[in-house]
Amino acid sequence: MISILLNAVKGYTIGAANVVPGVSGGTMAYLLGIYERLLNAIKGFDLEAIKLLFSFKIKEFIEKTDLTFLVSIFVGVAASFLTLAKFLKWGFENYPLYVWSVFFGLILASIPSLLKSVRSWNAGCVMFVIVGLVSAGSMAFLTPASENTNFLYLMLCGVVAMASMIIPGLSGSFVLLLMGNYKLVMLDSVSALGDGNFSEALKVLMPVGIGAVIGLVLLARFLSWLFKKYHDLALSLIGGFVAGSLAVIWPWKDTVTETFTKESGEIKEKITGFTNWLLPDLTASGDWIAIGFCVLGIILLLLTEKLAGSKES
Repeated sequence: MISILLNAVKGYTIGAANVVPGVSGGTMAYLLGIYERLLNAIKGFDLEAIKLLFSFKIKEFIEKTDLTFLVSIFVGVAASFLTLAKFLKWGFENYPLYVWSVFFGLILASIPSLLKSVRSWNAGCVMFVIVGLVSAGSMAFLTPASENTNFLYLMLCGVVAMASMIIPGLSGSFVLLLMGNYKLVMLDSVSALGDGNFSEALKVLMPVGIGAVIGLVLLARFLSWLFKKYHDLALSLIGGFVAGSLAVIWPWKDTVTETFTKESGEIKEKITGFTNWLLPDLTASGDWIAIGFCVLGIILLLLTEKLAGSKES
């Protein structure tokens, strides 16, 4: 029972990371020591598992798919989405500098932990770090698309966002932002679900969920194979992704927004990008508070690593 509750807490942490643009749930899963177990559990849903289920061999099905572990993780993720979406929406509207600062500290502290897991450094590993760094860093300068509520486009958002969420260093929420649907999916629809407005929420979340399941099942197999076959190169690329994502999460920047009118006539606002990356003003008390929140993020990550115990090999 204690392990189930602990896994639910880990799922909650992963979900919290996924809600914030620029922060990767995959990174949190790796740092919590459950990343490869999570991939292998998802990979367990194959034809053999389906046969066990329809043959009513429930015990064997649960063992093959590590179902108790998966359910506890996803319950934690779901609880995180429902409880944190409103809080983060309020935080980004009122104290964006401090919210970004906490997560910047978290991600900054995670980089050494990822790179020290590389067993044997060589020129290939260094090259993959650079590729990951440039790829993730360049995402900060891309112009987001417009919001789109088309069913197939929402499914595509689910596929791409889940792919990004499960790859450490890539943020599913930031990919949604680039696709124009971050506010629609992660803030408005999840908040509507928490408010009990199910019809409005499900119009968006159902196609996104279908796409997310498709992306999750397909990608888990590939990543599980990649870690077994090219462990050091995969971790090097991930380390580069995580380092590059710091450009997205850097707290001292201007968030560009624009208002638009929905078909219903409702006027809404969306994030369209970031500009003016600045250094903190050391004469401003607010910036010192933000630096304090960065340090808090670093401390939280170090405590998380310590509580998580030994990582996966």
